[in-house]
Amino acid sequence: LARVAIADVSQLGQGYDHALHSNEVPAVSVSVEISPCILVVDDSVTVRKVTSRILRRQGYRVLTAKDGVEALKVMQEEIPAVILLDIEMPRMDGFEVATRVRASGDLREIPIVMITSRTGEKHRQRAMELGVDHYMGKPYQEEQLLETLNQLLTVES
Repeated sequence: LARVAIADVSQLGQGYDHALHSNEVPAVSVSVEISPCILVVDDSVTVRKVTSRILRRQGYRVLTAKDGVEALKVMQEEIPAVILLDIEMPRMDGFEVATRVRASGDLREIPIVMITSRTGEKHRQRAMELGVDHYMGKPYQEEQLLETLNQLLTVES
């Protein structure tokens, strides 16, 4: 979780008289927790909606993309804490996204969880060779997904 300091401007005004006479400016800081952002990349609108709903219920912020091309554009705007990535998608598949993420200086450390109907050993092995952190079959179990995210985010922070 990221921490952000916020100055309470109304509090600053209360110390104005004191500041005029002492050259001190009162400072007030508040600690705010920002929940991790998860990027869900899947060509199925249903999978994106269901997964987003599950994640938001747990307090995560969620970004979505319908394919790899859109995912890379989304990551130019905000770098997610974790990427949930399907393999089979139009324009750019999950293997290509994983390859590009791992080759990018800014993105290479982002944990990738591949969630796919391709549960065979050949696809799993290729994903692991590309540097995917976790591989799950569809349909995934909600508890397993949340536990995996918890483990990845605990290691990260």
